[in-house]
Amino acid sequence: MTSAHSVHPLRFGVEMMAPFEGRTWADSARELEAMGYSTLFAPDHLNEGYGPITAMATAAAATTTLKVATAVFAVDFRHPAILARELASIDQLSGGRLEVGLGAGYMVDDYATSGIRMDSPRIRVDRLMEYVAVLRGLFGDGSFTFEGEHYRVTGLDGSPAPHTPGGPPILVAGGGRRMLTFAAQQADIVGVNPSLPTSAQAERSALDALPARIDTKFEWIREAAGERLADLEIHAWLRHAHVTNDVPGTVAPLARSLGGAVEDVLGSPIVLIGSVGEIIERLHERRERWGYSYYTLQQPVAREFAAVVARLAS
Repeated sequence: MTSAHSVHPLRFGVEMMAPFEGRTWADSARELEAMGYSTLFAPDHLNEGYGPITAMATAAAATTTLKVATAVFAVDFRHPAILARELASIDQLSGGRLEVGLGAGYMVDDYATSGIRMDSPRIRVDRLMEYVAVLRGLFGDGSFTFEGEHYRVTGLDGSPAPHTPGGPPILVAGGGRRMLTFAAQQADIVGVNPSLPTSAQAERSALDALPARIDTKFEWIREAAGERLADLEIHAWLRHAHVTNDVPGTVAPLARSLGGAVEDVLGSPIVLIGSVGEIIERLHERRERWGYSYYTLQQPVAREFAAVVARLAS
């Protein structure tokens, strides 16, 4: 992207579905902190993990430096005025260690099983855009009024005030042009992902994460961000991550399943496979090429990647 992105340190978060085996949630948060991870992410699907607000608050209370975040709040599940108060409370009580991941909602089962209406993608994204505006307004000083198509807030003074001036950082991820344009203009952390993330479209989604397509996505981001570009932190969700000395044996089956060349698959920002040294090299290459500096791993490989995190810290 631009050399300005090199100022962002490389850091990792872990999406935690449950405590590590044989440990409590608080112990697990402290273990992540001790390994040098930046962030504990809590999911917001109705059939996964603890409720994210409670999970984040408990993890923050058990640690001193670990950040807590959501992966990601589905905006259809909570009114923004209600969520703003909970988030400001966590941010204040944790001393500013909250990041707010927000999404338009995509998991069909969440809607089907709960009875919550699942509108069209266009309407859900419209709602997300208003949601961010309401959160920003309520995180600010003084009373806030907003009248949109989906939300109306009248003279509400957000309380308590968040610890972070202006509110905690907001993460918005996307794969298509509309979402990435919005994220580049309004978010603090921009997740650049494959499009079409539903399970039924996984193969097509993975092809959209190969380097040539990622180049196109960053063209959209550069165009939309303008002067904000250097301040944006770029995030990747790692779908395939392993520390291994058998890179050919690990990547070849993955390349066959994704339908891409081995080198393209290895270069994809949703893939991070290699020895500790090779992984560190790829991380620096991706930061230089695109600006990626923030990665989220899945819980099963958190301990496996501890050596990478320690090497980056040193």
